[in-house]
Amino acid sequence: MAAVTDTESAREFFKNDRYATDATGIEILEAEVNRAKVCLRLGEKHRNAGGRVMGSVYFTMADFAFAVASNVERPMTFTLSAQISFLKAAKGDILYAEAKIIQDGKHTCFAECEVTDNLGTRVAVVTASGYRMTEG
Repeated sequence: MAAVTDTESAREFFKNDRYATDATGIEILEAEVNRAKVCLRLGEKHRNAGGRVMGSVYFTMADFAFAVASNVERPMTFTLSAQISFLKAAKGDILYAEAKIIQDGKHTCFAECEVTDNLGTRVAVVTASGYRMTEG
């Protein structure tokens, strides 16, 4: 794995996360140890049959933010489990997901991630745990 040390190296490494970056369109805004923020400009492809943002969009954003936050200056980390709580429908046209690692261990980590829109609406909260791959 190429070293992920800051926002630019995170963008370079995670451009290979094709579902989040290509299919969905999520962009990394900030990446630092134990914290990351991503954004997404909403389009019609992100909406469900009822015209609201599809729940999987919120989840993908949170999972991607968690991936970035948990991999800066850390061994390769993968999501073990995640739980989402939907709070409100997004009203704005841009979404943000910010992940913060709140427990950082040798082999596992735990994070909280908040998804908001550009109007300040809290739309979802996700908690996630990850497993850190180590040699041997």
